[in-house]
Amino acid sequence: MDYIPVIREPISTEIADFIELFNRSLTHEDGLLGQALEHIRKRAGKRMRPMLILLMAKNFGRVGDVAQNAAVGLELLHTASLVHDDVVDESSERRGQASVNASYDNKVAVLVGDYILSTALLHVSYTHNETIIRYLAELGRTLSDGEILQLSNIQRVDFSEEVYYDVIKQKTAALFEACAAIGALSAGASDEAVEAAKLFGQRLGIIFQIRDDIFDYYDSKEIGKPTGNDMAEGKLTLPVLYALNNSPYESMVKLARKVKEGTINPDEIAVLVDFAKVQGGIEYAEQRMADFHREAQQFIDQHVTSPDIKRSLQAYLDFMSERKL
Repeated sequence: MDYIPVIREPISTEIADFIELFNRSLTHEDGLLGQALEHIRKRAGKRMRPMLILLMAKNFGRVGDVAQNAAVGLELLHTASLVHDDVVDESSERRGQASVNASYDNKVAVLVGDYILSTALLHVSYTHNETIIRYLAELGRTLSDGEILQLSNIQRVDFSEEVYYDVIKQKTAALFEACAAIGALSAGASDEAVEAAKLFGQRLGIIFQIRDDIFDYYDSKEIGKPTGNDMAEGKLTLPVLYALNNSPYESMVKLARKVKEGTINPDEIAVLVDFAKVQGGIEYAEQRMADFHREAQQFIDQHVTSPDIKRSLQAYLDFMSERKL
């Protein structure tokens, strides 16, 4: 099933307005900066996060200028974080396209990321909503905290599933959580409704990241990264963590420690990938996604009354679990 048209249907006009506003925000007359921003504009994704803001706003009221500027601000913050992440991770690609640091250099990438971040703050200031401004500011701190936690986790000798979820909540789920909460806030939702929206967004983000991590155990050109890429970057994700904690072969533990040390080679990564699959790591990760899906479903059942929005958010939730890239 193609979920995206179903998700977009009740906000088709609003998402078109968002795209126009977002593209304007990433336009500059200066030669080098203008080129770099155009490079980023060309790699536009599905707009999952701004769509969540707009759907939440429409669920609890209407999509106005507050929701649109908040959506642009949050998407710009996310974009800036990706530009900076590529520098930190020394990544040469983003969504199958050359990263900014690969196309130019690290100095340009960091400065372009800073420019986009400043533009994000400018747009969120247009909401004139102190709570939304605070949300975005806290989100920036949380994303940075998550990156640092992920780096420090590499130094740990254990294989903690709890720390894995802590990193997810601060790096990925925080974005979806903020989108859902900001969308609800922009429409004047009650405190109780905003809290329910936040939890829904967090569950979406956790599902999104687990699915993304599962992709790393299979070779796919569409996904845009080779099998075992996370391990090559020093990251142990849920499938292999489950395998290590439930079938602790000493030889596999030694390989996992080499992942953390950054000394593992491609052949050893392939062994760990196969180990995770044979020991049921993929099935376990799929089950955990199903658990979070059930928890997220409660929000749709209890807080969404419009049939169109309900159908859209249901497609959104199902897409997160079932997406292929």
